[in-house]
Amino acid sequence: MKRQQNGLITSTTRRRFVLGASSALAFAALPWSKLTFANNQPVTSSQTLRGQNFNLDIAYKNVNFTGKERTATVVNGSLPAPTLRWKEGERVTLKVTNHLAQDSSIHWHGMILPTNMDGVPGLSYAGIKPGETFEYQFDVKQSGTYWYHSHSGYQEQTGLYGAIVIDPAASDPVEYDRDYVVVLSDWTDEDPADVYAKLKKQSHYYNMKERTFGDVWSDIKEKGVAQTLREREMWNEMRMSDRDISDVTGMTYTFLMNGQTPEQGWTGLFNKGEKIRLRFINAAAMTLFDVRIPGVKMTVVASDGQNVEPVTVDDFRIGVAETYDVIVEPEADQAHTIFAQAIDRTGFAYGVLTPDLNFKAELPEFDPAPILTMTDMGMAHDGMMMDMSGHGGHQMDHSIEMMMEKSAIQMGSGVAGYGSALSITHQDTEFGPQVDMRVEQPMNKIDDPGIGLRDHAKLYGRKVLTYADLRNLYSTSDPREPTREIELHLTGNMLRYMWSINGLKYADADPIALKYGERVRFTLINDTMMNHPMHLHGLWSELETGDGNHIPRKHTVMVQPGSKISYLVTADNLGRWAYHCHLRFHMFSMFREVNVS
Repeated sequence: MKRQQNGLITSTTRRRFVLGASSALAFAALPWSKLTFANNQPVTSSQTLRGQNFNLDIAYKNVNFTGKERTATVVNGSLPAPTLRWKEGERVTLKVTNHLAQDSSIHWHGMILPTNMDGVPGLSYAGIKPGETFEYQFDVKQSGTYWYHSHSGYQEQTGLYGAIVIDPAASDPVEYDRDYVVVLSDWTDEDPADVYAKLKKQSHYYNMKERTFGDVWSDIKEKGVAQTLREREMWNEMRMSDRDISDVTGMTYTFLMNGQTPEQGWTGLFNKGEKIRLRFINAAAMTLFDVRIPGVKMTVVASDGQNVEPVTVDDFRIGVAETYDVIVEPEADQAHTIFAQAIDRTGFAYGVLTPDLNFKAELPEFDPAPILTMTDMGMAHDGMMMDMSGHGGHQMDHSIEMMMEKSAIQMGSGVAGYGSALSITHQDTEFGPQVDMRVEQPMNKIDDPGIGLRDHAKLYGRKVLTYADLRNLYSTSDPREPTREIELHLTGNMLRYMWSINGLKYADADPIALKYGERVRFTLINDTMMNHPMHLHGLWSELETGDGNHIPRKHTVMVQPGSKISYLVTADNLGRWAYHCHLRFHMFSMFREVNVS
C-alpha cells in the first residue's frame, strides 16, 4: 500500500529509520505512525553529581552514533556531561581540569554569578590551558533547570554540555513524583570547522528540501500563475529560498535525546498515577526542536529555570539554549513517545515514558515541513515591508517597489510607541554587502508560536505554547519603568553566510555600556530569515508579554524572522558580559560585549 504525504509517495514497506547523518535522505520514509519499537533498552540517564564540591575532567573520548567512530569532547567520560545537582543558597566549588590539546572553558548558562566565574574566554578570564585546572566558586542564588557548556571553539558541538538542576531553598511550588532531565542535542560526524567552511562557500549546502518543479505546479494550481510568478520573483530578488529553515540539517546531524540516537531511544520509567517532571534543555548547536508527547498534555511550569503560572499545551518549540519544565501524567497502560522533531523536519530525537519495558511506543508522523511566507519576511499579504538595499546595487522591479510603498501606507508603523519620556539609542547600523535585507516594519510576534506551528489548533486541535502564555509565578521583582531603550538589529547576508548585529561583526563593534542599577529596555529587530536565540550572560532578560506585573524572566530569547521583540534588563551585576546569538555558526560575529559599570 502506498500513501501520499507532504507531496511524497512512500511505501509502508520502506520503513527506514531516520538517524540524521547516517540516512540523510530517509526523512521521506513515512508514515511513522505504522512504525513501532520495543522498549528493550535499559533505562538510561546521565550520571548525576550532587553536593557542593565537584571535580570535572574535560577530555577526548571515542564515540559511535552512526556506525562511524569519531572523537567527542566529554566531561568525566560522559556525553552529555554529568548532571550537576545543587541547592539554592549554598556555595559550590567546581575544579575543572583540561586534558585537551587546546584551551577549554565551561560557561554556566543562565546562572547569575560574578563575571570572573562566567567562563567566557576573553571576557571572564583567559580560559583553561591544556593540563591546567581552574577553580570556579560562587553562591547559588536561584533554583530551577539550567545547563553548562564550553565557550571555546567547537567543543560544545562535539559534546561538552550538561544539565544543572538546582533545588529551591524553600518548598518547591511544583508538585511532582518523579524527575527526569531531557537534554536535546545535535551531533555531526564531520569536523564542525568543515561544516562552517561549507556554509561559507554555499549557505544552503545542507538543505535537501529546495523547491522543485512539482512545488511550482502545486502553487500555480492553488494561487494561480500571476501570484506564483510574483512570489517567485520576490524570492529571487531577495536571493533567498522559502525552504531555508535551518542552516544545518539532518543531512549531517544525528539528533540525540540524553545522548541516545533515535535508533536507541531514551527510556524513562514511571508508576501508575505519578506526576512526572520533565526538564527539557536544548543543548543543540544549531537545531530548534518542536516537542510533543502524543496523547499526553504537558503543563509548562518553568521557562529558563524560572517558575511560571502553569499553562497546559500539546506542543512547544524550544530554541537553542532555552529550557522548559513540564509536568505530565501519562496513562499507566501504555508507553508514550517523547517526540522532538527538528524545526525543518529532517530528523528527530526520540524517547519513551513507560510503566513497562515490554510495552511498545508508536512514533507519530512528522508535521508538515515549514515554508517561509512573505509575511514571515516582514511583508503584508498584499505587498512588502522591507528594504533590500544591501543587495550590492541589485535593483528591484518597479512593481515590487510600488507594493512596498502601498504596504507602508496601509500598515503604518505597526509598532506601539513607548512614550516621549523614554530616550531611544539607535545604534548605528551599517548596510552593504554584509546585510541583504532590512525589515522596515517588523511585527510583534509575542503570541505567535512560529513557522510550522501556527495552524496546529485549527488543523489538529493542538495547543502550542507561545511567549504570550508565559507569566511569572511571582510579582515582577523590579517594577520600575526603563529610563532608556537600546534598539538592535539582527542582521546578515544568507547568501554569503555573514551574520552581525547592526551590520557590524563583533570585532568592529563597541561594547554596549550599562550603568549599574539602571533599568533598560532592549528591543531586537530581526532583519533576517532565520530564528535567532539571543542569550545575555549575567543578567535576566525580562520578556515584555503585555503583563507588567508578572513579567517572565529568561536567559535566552528567541527572535523570529521579520519580528520585533523587547525585554527589560536591570543592570544589577557588575562586569563584562557576553551577549550573542546561541546558534553556534552565527555566534562568531553576532556577538556583543555588555559592560555594566
